[in-house]
Amino acid sequence: MAETAIKTTVVGSYPIPDWLAAYPTTPNLIDATKVVLKTQELAGIDVITDGELSRFDVGHPETNGMIEYFIRPMSGITTEVSREILAEFRKREGLAFRSTPGGIVRDQIGEGALNLPAAWHTMRSLTEHTLKFTVTSPYMLAKTLLDEHYGDLRAMTMDIAEVLRRQVAEIDAPILQVDEANLTGHPEDADWAHEPVNHVLGAVQGEKGLHLCFGNYGGQSIQSGLWNDLMVFLNNLDVDHLVLEFARWGYEELPLFRDLRGDIALGVGVIDIKDNGVEPPDEIARRIEHAIDVLGPERVRWVHPDCGFWMLHRSVADRKMASLVAGRDLVLGQ
Repeated sequence: MAETAIKTTVVGSYPIPDWLAAYPTTPNLIDATKVVLKTQELAGIDVITDGELSRFDVGHPETNGMIEYFIRPMSGITTEVSREILAEFRKREGLAFRSTPGGIVRDQIGEGALNLPAAWHTMRSLTEHTLKFTVTSPYMLAKTLLDEHYGDLRAMTMDIAEVLRRQVAEIDAPILQVDEANLTGHPEDADWAHEPVNHVLGAVQGEKGLHLCFGNYGGQSIQSGLWNDLMVFLNNLDVDHLVLEFARWGYEELPLFRDLRGDIALGVGVIDIKDNGVEPPDEIARRIEHAIDVLGPERVRWVHPDCGFWMLHRSVADRKMASLVAGRDLVLGQ
């Protein structure tokens, strides 16, 4: 597709095909990734992902996710959890959706066996379409850990950021997106959380994106908060564009984004991924036009789902993507 004023993309994840979950082999994983990539291409999505299937572990298919994939290989962290540690973890606020910590930090955190560049190289070999690569925010990763070494959340988060920075520096993706779904409910950390995020983004070779949402687990929001609480954080980011949740959360706070730094393009969520209903193209077009009316066409440069599709059935996700593209095209008169 030719360059457009408003691009469509997905946030990252896609439902794992049933046949891959049933027969989790490496050849099936490659085949599934090809299917996910081609499905997005056929839907007309401008910038696609591998559905985050690069995180799928054929040996442990039940543990695919945005936390364990990054945490497990890092050095300084153990995933052996005692009953005492579980009891301590369950007392923590804001993580009720997790029954166990992502890991226990026993030493300084290092790269260990984490190899994001290898995942990227596999992904980019399977399509010639424009791709983006997604990485979980160092802040979100740190918030899922039990710290028995640092005694300082900021210091631990910055060491995780250094690990990710080294990995990201070797990834030549056209777009690299950092994903953050915890800070939205913890604005008390917003005055410093941009520092580790920027440390990662500073190594990005291509366009820099940041996705923020209020969580998605079991089709439920995990965090509660307001975009207004994060405006200072957003304006402190070393980022080219944002990918934000709005469809489920509502568009009442859109006027606040008139105060967003002028060089940051805004991505507006117009697809509710916590609802199986497929929004018709004219409804999506109205949402996009409303955002343009409030903020101006120069600000709204991306439209997308609120979050990843991983909790939906494939048939629903596929129809939502097709509707997203059709709604955007109505706005642009294509």
